[in-house]
Amino acid sequence: MSRFYIPQDTTALALGADAVASELRAQGIEATRNGSRGLFWLEPLLEVENDGARIGFGPISADDIPSILAALADDPSLHPLYLGDVCDIPYFKSQQRLTYARAGVGDPLCVDTYRRLNGFVGLQNALSMSAQAIVDQVAQSGLRGRGGAAFPAGIKWQTVLDAKPKVTRRHPAGEQKYIVCNADEGDSGTFADRLVMEADPYQLIEGMTIAGLAVGATQGYIYLRSEYPVAHRLLNIALQRAAEANFIGDNIQGSGRDFHLEVRLGAGAYICGEETSLLESLEGKRGMVRAKPPLPAIEGLFGQPTVVNNVLTLAAVSTVLERGAAAYESFGMGRSRGTLAIQLAGNIKRGGLIELAFGVTLREIVEDYGQGTYSGLPVRAIQVGGPLGAFLPESQWDTPLDYEAFAKIGAMIGHGGIVVFDSSADMAAQARFAMEFCVAESCGKCTPCRIGAVRGVEVIDRILADEHRADNMILLHELCDTMEMGSLCAMGGMTPYPVRSAITHFSSDFSRR
Repeated sequence: MSRFYIPQDTTALALGADAVASELRAQGIEATRNGSRGLFWLEPLLEVENDGARIGFGPISADDIPSILAALADDPSLHPLYLGDVCDIPYFKSQQRLTYARAGVGDPLCVDTYRRLNGFVGLQNALSMSAQAIVDQVAQSGLRGRGGAAFPAGIKWQTVLDAKPKVTRRHPAGEQKYIVCNADEGDSGTFADRLVMEADPYQLIEGMTIAGLAVGATQGYIYLRSEYPVAHRLLNIALQRAAEANFIGDNIQGSGRDFHLEVRLGAGAYICGEETSLLESLEGKRGMVRAKPPLPAIEGLFGQPTVVNNVLTLAAVSTVLERGAAAYESFGMGRSRGTLAIQLAGNIKRGGLIELAFGVTLREIVEDYGQGTYSGLPVRAIQVGGPLGAFLPESQWDTPLDYEAFAKIGAMIGHGGIVVFDSSADMAAQARFAMEFCVAESCGKCTPCRIGAVRGVEVIDRILADEHRADNMILLHELCDTMEMGSLCAMGGMTPYPVRSAITHFSSDFSRR
C-alpha cells in the first residue's frame, strides 16, 4: 500500500499544494500533510512511499495527479516529473542536516512521529542533568546565536543562570526568569525560521524547554510575526499536543520541573527583530530599542533575567543535548561551529533551504546548488545577511561562510539569507533602497538612524542627479560613519553596509545617469 505525502508549509501552499491534496482526495487517496524539505524549486513536491523508499514528483499541479497515478501503476520513472528517490536528489543529498533532519519526513504535528525520529531525546537527557551541566554542554558545543549577532549561546545562558530575579509588582516573590524565542523573521530572502516552525515545531518546543531547564525559567514565549499564519496555527496545535503528552507544562515527564510556553503575535515591524525592541513589544508597548546596559540577560522581559534566542539557535539545542557537544562542535570551522541554514533566494534558478557546515563558499552555494540566475544572465552581486547586509562582488564569492571571515571583508552572515542579483541590477538603486528601508523601519528613538536615513536618501538622489557629485559622495561616507557609530542598534548601525559596499564595488552605477 503506497503512502502519499504533500507539504503544508507556506511555500508549498502558495504554489498549489492544497489543490494537489484535494485532487488526491478526489481519487480516493488521503495524503499525509508533511513539512517541506526546503527544495522550493520543486514545490509542490509529491512523495510516494513504498516499502520504506520514497520517490518524488515535482513540481506538480493538481492536473498532474491522474498521469502520476497511472505511472505508479506501470513504470513511475517514465513520468516527466519523476525525480527518483527524494533522498538521492543531489541538491538534498549533499547537505549536512542537523537542525532540518526531520523536516519533510512526516506529519510535523504527530508527537509519535517526532519521538520515532529521536525527538525529545535531548529533553530526556536534560531532565537527568543539572542546570549547570546543560549550560556547559551548550557552551562546549560552540553554538552561537543564529539570528545575526552570533553571540555565544553558552555565555548568554550562563549569565541568565547566574542572575537573580528581581522583586517587582508583577513578581512579588522575585522568582521568575523567561525564555523568549525571537521568531520575528524579517530579513529579505529568509525563511529558515518559518520552515522549522512549520516542518518541525516540536524541535523548537524541545529546545526552548531545555533552555528553561538550563537557566531556571518556567515561562517561555515565541514572538511570531503576524505574516506567518500557517506557522501560528501549527505552533498552537503542537503546543497543545506537547502539553497533552507532558513534554511541557507542570511536572514534565514526572521530573518535578515545570515549563510553560505560549505564542505571541507581533505586527511585523522589522525593528522588533532587535531583542530589546521585541521585549518592549511583548510587554505591550511600542516596539522601540532599549539602551544597553542593562542587558536582557540581566533585566529583560518585565525586568527579569531573560534568554532571548533566535528560532534556529533554540532548535539546535535539542541536537546538542541529543548527540552531545562534541558531535555538534565537530561541524564547522574556526569559531563558527555546527551547521548554517542557508536560504537561497532572489534571481536564482533553484531557490530553497540548504543546511551545511560553516566553511562552504558563496560560489559553491550559488553555482552548484542555485545553478545560476533564473533569468539566465550572469550573477552580478550577492547580498548576504538581509537588507542591511553588504553587496558582494565576484571577487569575494570564495570567502568561506564563517562569521570572522565575513567580518574581515566588511560583511555579515546574519540569519543566513542569500539574495542573488543578475547583471541587470542597478546597485545604486539598491543602495538608495537600503536607506529608504531604514526610513520606513526605524523605531525613531535615536537621531543617527531616524534622521540619518532620511538624509541618506536625499544625498544619494543628489549624487544620481549629478549635483556636486564629489562633495556629496564625501558627505555620504561621513553620514554612513555617523549612522554606524552613533545608532543605538543595528538598524541604523548596519544600514551603511549595503550602501558602502555598493559604492566600493559598483561605483559605475552611481555615475552612469
